[in-house]
Amino acid sequence: MGTGESARHWRCPQLPGVDLLRARYIRKTFVQHTHETFVIAAITEGVEEFHHRGVVERAGPGGLALINPDTPHTGRAGVPEGWRYSVLYPDADVVAAIAAETTTLRGTAGFGAAAVDDPRTARLVTEVHRAAEEGNALAADSLLRVAVARLLRDHGGPLPARTAPTAGARVAVRARALLEERMAEPPSLERLAAELGTGPFALLRAFRAAYGMPPHTWLTDARVRRARRLLDAGAAPAEAAVAVGFTDQPHLNRHFTRIVGVPPGAYQRERARTYKTGPDALA
Repeated sequence: MGTGESARHWRCPQLPGVDLLRARYIRKTFVQHTHETFVIAAITEGVEEFHHRGVVERAGPGGLALINPDTPHTGRAGVPEGWRYSVLYPDADVVAAIAAETTTLRGTAGFGAAAVDDPRTARLVTEVHRAAEEGNALAADSLLRVAVARLLRDHGGPLPARTAPTAGARVAVRARALLEERMAEPPSLERLAAELGTGPFALLRAFRAAYGMPPHTWLTDARVRRARRLLDAGAAPAEAAVAVGFTDQPHLNRHFTRIVGVPPGAYQRERARTYKTGPDALA
């Protein structure tokens, strides 16, 4: 972390299916990436700026950044002093269960806006963090459900239904499957296109249209996702780096930090802890 920056990415055993991040960033830049989970980020100081679906969004104190699963986005400071925030990453199943109980939304529920000004709900998100850090499972779980229900009520709606895949989309799906299968030793773009019976530029266009990023960016994102799962299972960072196709641990460190927000070693140590021993560990 740079001077004045700090971050903690962790998991509370009493909040299954939810990751948490509390951080202060100044020079930090998140490259384009996605999450398998939802992202609910409550800004408490400064401004976060991020690209989302072709638009530059900004969220300041009392605001929230809301990202649906598998949606490419970035992140950086929107003011020189950076930003501080508390983030919840609930699994899609967690949000779906809350939506089913508290809304009349049909289909898959999600967020319709990427940046909203909602101080009351932003405060609830920070209170979820505080309760989890204090080991108050009942409060953390209750506040989480209230916060997500409010966000779905005020800023949510059904996510667009999937349409019949085009020929280009089918090529992109096959390309993604091949990259998943050969993650440690991926083919070149030309070879990948040849295997799929298309041209390199046609594959680039199809892949970007389907996943919002080119194949090489998607592959880095997918490698970090898989590295996270390996770290959660107890693999050493150096072992995880080789397994997902990075040349060495420093390469994993760089890409992991630019996507997750903390280095892989710190990520693994925090998530191995069962509880927080005090409320000021990040201060």
